[in-house]
Amino acid sequence: MTTAPAATSSVRDPRLGSHAGCGCCWRSWSSPPPRPRPVQRHTGATRFKSSLPTTPAWPDEWEGSCQNNRQSPVNIVTAKTQLDPNLGRFSFSGYNMKHQWVVQNNGHTVMVLLENKPSIAGGGLSTRYQATQLHLHWSRAMDRGSEHSFDGERFAMEMHIVHEKEKGLSGNASQNQFAEDEIAVLAFMVEDGSKNVNFQPLVEALSDIPRPNMNTTMKEGVSLFDLLPEEESLRHYFRYLGSLTTPTCDEKVVWTVFQKPIQLHRDQILAFSQKLFYDDQQKVNMTDNVRPVQSLGQRQVFRSGAPGLLLAQPLPTLLAPVLACLTVGFLR
Repeated sequence: MTTAPAATSSVRDPRLGSHAGCGCCWRSWSSPPPRPRPVQRHTGATRFKSSLPTTPAWPDEWEGSCQNNRQSPVNIVTAKTQLDPNLGRFSFSGYNMKHQWVVQNNGHTVMVLLENKPSIAGGGLSTRYQATQLHLHWSRAMDRGSEHSFDGERFAMEMHIVHEKEKGLSGNASQNQFAEDEIAVLAFMVEDGSKNVNFQPLVEALSDIPRPNMNTTMKEGVSLFDLLPEEESLRHYFRYLGSLTTPTCDEKVVWTVFQKPIQLHRDQILAFSQKLFYDDQQKVNMTDNVRPVQSLGQRQVFRSGAPGLLLAQPLPTLLAPVLACLTVGFLR
């Protein structure tokens, strides 16, 4: 078990690495920002900027690749997705390992440090990827907390498990720095439903990290599989190439967005908005930390080689009329 920094630490954990923030987003731009304050630039001009030190400029002013044409998140129009038979099952390594993970409030989201222990391969990926961290996006509204959407429908939360190409398997390091698939993110929608006891250790840890740069350790061991829908449903997913959802929005992410949502009770969902804060004074609740949907442009969204849509009803229910007809025919 890795020893975590004290819960009151104000020092950023060095294990976050250079891509610690990938996939995380800043405050929602669909809701009113906090009271602005004037900021004097070197040009002598005065502009207004959020009073939160962790909040960057407005989205249309984000620098880096943020104004490019391969950005994330996107709205996935399921009828326009294209079947790709190469998108088969994933191979999950270490996802069943229970561990008391370090949890951090990084000022933008809650992050679970995975220490490169779990990894994934298969699923149409070019190589093996190691998990560095997972984090979530959320809102107080049960239909406004996800970054991606399905046919315009958004969810209460979205969880991202962030992976980087395993060292030594990605070829030339300098070339790979600009690869469009340097990072692989597994995205899961979260909806309001029954209480999820497997998520409770994470929910309970939130009380120990209300302010930015605070760390704690889960009191119970949890595996990644504990947090996900049943493994059989992980055959059904969408795939596209996109970007990080925070500045500098580097376009180096291969996104896997799973169809089957995770269920949490409403109280568990609301705990993220109630217990976490953007500021040290605990005056601004951390909520609506989502980036708006970006244009898909000329990109194609693919769906996995398994049947594209999950069955709305159990298979025996769907087959019952057919079996009944066959039975009647046999008896005649």
